[in-house]
Amino acid sequence: MLKSFYYTTVPSAFGTLSIVWRETSEGAKVHRLLLPGEGIPAEEVMRTTYVGIRRLSCPTIEVLTEQMRSFLKGEAVDFQESLIDLGECSEFQRSVLLAEHKIPRGWVSTYGRIARSLGLPTAARAVGTALSRNPVPIIIPCHRAIRSNGELGGFRGGLNMKRALLALEGVEFSTTGKVLTSRFYY
Repeated sequence: MLKSFYYTTVPSAFGTLSIVWRETSEGAKVHRLLLPGEGIPAEEVMRTTYVGIRRLSCPTIEVLTEQMRSFLKGEAVDFQESLIDLGECSEFQRSVLLAEHKIPRGWVSTYGRIARSLGLPTAARAVGTALSRNPVPIIIPCHRAIRSNGELGGFRGGLNMKRALLALEGVEFSTTGKVLTSRFYY
């Protein structure tokens, strides 16, 4: 059975974000969140990846859109795990993403800490790879994962956006750009 995908957009100071979603037996589920600055315009990604995608919304997605706007203005928002469609992720990636989803606003973790929390102390790079393929950044806040030396690491929306998102959450930085915090999760 073919899945019908829909999208809606969220304008922000960073540029336009696109939420790709579909209706399931459990309600609307977010399949992907496309960030500005990913290299290819979101509309082009949607047209080539999701043939026949249409702009549409529903009450659940409208609430998420408002939450996204609030979050991008610096307000505290709790994105519900139940809205996320991780069906195409491997079991390992799903475990990494769900661990990342638990990191509270204003806190960070490192790839190594996340790996250790999963019982895989040598899997820091694999955690980083799983997070780099996060289909729903911001909803699963992969911007909260940093390197063990305090450097930002990577982020699909670019390092400027990652730094800005962390700053919106109250995370401070040194003059060299390293994260200054004692609020480490895991």
